[in-house]
Amino acid sequence: MQITSSDALLVIDVQNDFCPGGSLEVAQGDAVVAVINPLIDRFNTVVITQDWHPAGHQSFASQHDGATPFSTTQMPYGEQTLWPDHCIQGSAGAEFHSRLNVDAGSIIIRKGMRASVDSYSAFFENDKSTTTGLSGYLRESGIERVFCCGLAYDFCVRFSAEDARRQGFETVVIEDACRAIDMDGSAQTARAAMRSAGIDLLASSQLI
Repeated sequence: MQITSSDALLVIDVQNDFCPGGSLEVAQGDAVVAVINPLIDRFNTVVITQDWHPAGHQSFASQHDGATPFSTTQMPYGEQTLWPDHCIQGSAGAEFHSRLNVDAGSIIIRKGMRASVDSYSAFFENDKSTTTGLSGYLRESGIERVFCCGLAYDFCVRFSAEDARRQGFETVVIEDACRAIDMDGSAQTARAAMRSAGIDLLASSQLI
């Protein structure tokens, strides 16, 4: 697959808290950096997202009496997985992985900043209506196709890819540049859902 000037790379949440030793560790999460950095060099437009929660965010299990991490609760916008406290604004855990080539990014999109609503997708918060502004930025940049990578495959990558497709962009997920939480089979569920949505799934070696 040929990369052109109308393509954008979307690098999702490659942050310390999602890497080994982080509070919401994704197994081998740091392994994506070695795949992503060479990809960054090949795209004219690179969007990097950053989970950026205030302390006491309502998606944290610690904010719900008796709740345990990875349980669920009902929020006004629907079912919400409750997470360990992670990616708190200004914390070391919210910082990008030290080896990620952030300086080559075109723009950083921060998400999850409202305490009352989580934000998996790079395009919309979990209420499905509050936009991050990413769609407008991509359209103004002449982007027609979005390549997604990062953490975690079965949550923020999946929902970003699905929203990119719904927003009218051709969408590709680079699977070897992602790692999954894989909670109760969520990786396979995400893969099937993305395929069903018309999202292409491929390896970095397939990019020319």
